[in-house]
Amino acid sequence: MVCQSAIDSTVQLYSKVGWTPPWTGYLAFEDGACVGTCAFTSTPKNNIVEIAYFTFPAYERQGFATRMAASLVALARECDPTISVTAHTLPVENASTRILRKVGFVFAGPRVHEEDGPIWVWRHGSAIDPPKASTGPALSPGAPPAGWESRHP
Repeated sequence: MVCQSAIDSTVQLYSKVGWTPPWTGYLAFEDGACVGTCAFTSTPKNNIVEIAYFTFPAYERQGFATRMAASLVALARECDPTISVTAHTLPVENASTRILRKVGFVFAGPRVHEEDGPIWVWRHGSAIDPPKASTGPALSPGAPPAGWESRHP
């Protein structure tokens, strides 16, 4: 049910922004269970691509989001070694900011997103320090590693 909802959301997103493999969404499986989803939010623009990932609640805190984020970075770099990979988070320290740091992302600065409001932008590579918070195996186009399946809308 949660997996189907993720697929439906991905289809809705890509019907708006379009998609071209491998710049699409993926489902993550572990021992036959769908544990989360990850995606490129669109095809690269100006040599920049944004990633997103979500672990289903029953599977949080088991390293799946870290693996998904790392796999998307690896796939992007395999397809184009010069591409800049970015991610957005809420403007507070949280699990997602820790995941991004763990896989080599650095804080690039705050921004006001037209749909999401205030966010932090992260880049795989060089950085600046984030402001203090007020509160508080690689995927490849043809052969995902065992346990990971690509689902295209």
